[in-house]
Amino acid sequence: MSDSARTNRKKRIFDIIQIGSREDLPSRTFDIFIVIVILLNILTLILETFTELEGYMTLFKVVEAVTIMIFCVEYVLRIWTAEYLYPKLSKKKAVLRFLISYDGIVDLLTILPFFFLSGFAVFRLLRVVRIFHLFRINAHDDSFSVITRVLMDKKNQIFSSVFIILVLMLASSLCMYSVEQTAQPEAFENALSGLWWTVATIFTVGYGDIYPITFLGRFLAVVITFLGVGAVAIPTGIISAGFVEQYTKAQKESEREGLEGRRRSTENVIVDESSPYIGRTVREVEEEKRVSIAIILRNDILVLPEDNVKIEPGDTIVYQNNI
Repeated sequence: MSDSARTNRKKRIFDIIQIGSREDLPSRTFDIFIVIVILLNILTLILETFTELEGYMTLFKVVEAVTIMIFCVEYVLRIWTAEYLYPKLSKKKAVLRFLISYDGIVDLLTILPFFFLSGFAVFRLLRVVRIFHLFRINAHDDSFSVITRVLMDKKNQIFSSVFIILVLMLASSLCMYSVEQTAQPEAFENALSGLWWTVATIFTVGYGDIYPITFLGRFLAVVITFLGVGAVAIPTGIISAGFVEQYTKAQKESEREGLEGRRRSTENVIVDESSPYIGRTVREVEEEKRVSIAIILRNDILVLPEDNVKIEPGDTIVYQNNI
């Protein structure tokens, strides 16, 4: 096999094991296959914990071994084709970049426990993270990229709201400790006990292990609960607004790209005496050439391209390809 053929085969393998587009059937099929393998591997991890299924442990071990071998093959292929993932780097540097990348580390941590760290089966759950990468069509629409952009764009507002929540938690814990410590010193031993109660009250429905018993303490608890709802809603609203902005921005960019694409695909042609379209209607030309006629310029006069309008010599036809 020639060097060119080997290079083409290697590049094709890289395209297949990378996130595939809907048009690339082999790559898309590989993505779906890997998702199924990951789910099978995680399913065996869960089923192994059921004592009722001890009779199937051998089957679970076989499934686990097979799926791990598939992960190993994929990992080796990704190392082998790393030069295409980082085309600006040399082969050795590209391999090193992949090994220390997020995907490379996750892949390695999900494989190693099977061979060396049997007690760290929880690392196998990291394979679930890889599923999220398989659902992106391209990097621009990556969900994780959207989340990152939102957090970066709104970092100042989020930091301010988190600071408000921390101040509220600290003030509430000190107030509750001051009010309840005398009535139940065993429950509110110090300010940290009040902080635990505040966190459980603001972010959950409360665990019931610590609660106020005095009238002032209960009244304060009601006030803190209402303030907590508002405080938690602030960062939630900021992040939600950020997602709306990102979606609107992406939609406008998509519309602009579509408009530019339509502009690029718009062409014009001058009908001379030898043109086969003379005497034919707009509809006939559109159906035959698979185009949409936008306007017809006839003797410096704009003619609307209605279906029954016939093409005449000297017409300038502006049309758009139907892609």
